[in-house]
Amino acid sequence: MEGEINHNTIAGADDDDTPALSAHALEALKEFLSEQNRSVAADNDGATAAEEKEVALVTEDWRLSQFWYDRETAETVAREVHALYTSMEDPPSVACIACPTLYVYLKKLHPDLPVQLLEYDKRFEQYGNEFTYYDYNEPLELPSSMKQSFSIIVADPPYLSQECLEKVSETVSFLKKPGESYLLLLTGAVQHDRAAQLLGLRPCGFRPQHSSKLGNEFRLFTNYDPGLRLGGWEQEES
Repeated sequence: MEGEINHNTIAGADDDDTPALSAHALEALKEFLSEQNRSVAADNDGATAAEEKEVALVTEDWRLSQFWYDRETAETVAREVHALYTSMEDPPSVACIACPTLYVYLKKLHPDLPVQLLEYDKRFEQYGNEFTYYDYNEPLELPSSMKQSFSIIVADPPYLSQECLEKVSETVSFLKKPGESYLLLLTGAVQHDRAAQLLGLRPCGFRPQHSSKLGNEFRLFTNYDPGLRLGGWEQEES
């Protein structure tokens, strides 16, 4: 509420019986209102800054077992992917299997990064030629041009079943480029042994979290030692 206070409105100049505020009281009221306006403006600025850090995502569809990562998880994995990307001599291509949150954060933080999103939900067709329709039930139904084309692959199978991980593993084998390549798998802790058997992965110390606060414990598995990043590889019990 900016501008001058109308003394006639407050004091009622045309009515001598209307109580009038003293000059001191008016100054105190002006100061109070000015302070309130500054507080509201600061709150709005803070909200804007927070919104800028978030990215816009479509609403989760639980029927498709969609649960988006929280911002810390998405940014942590995005930083790791970018670190891997910059460490390779030949600029690699990145594939995100069923993890649209990561794709969106990668493109926000690193717009020029070559990333392909493989996703069942066709709402993500909005990303144009970086979207490829993917149904894990048909793990090899993908364009032939994508075969052995990706040196960095991040996968988040939609279900915590053995069948789902087995089929996603087939997709990973199809996409994986020969030679140096990196695989990150985000899935439930219950998949620990299967991740090791199917893909040769080990768990990292970093614990992925979701915006919906799921009850299942999730883990991040990799086929490489991340060193000090991602909390490092966990020591396996002997």
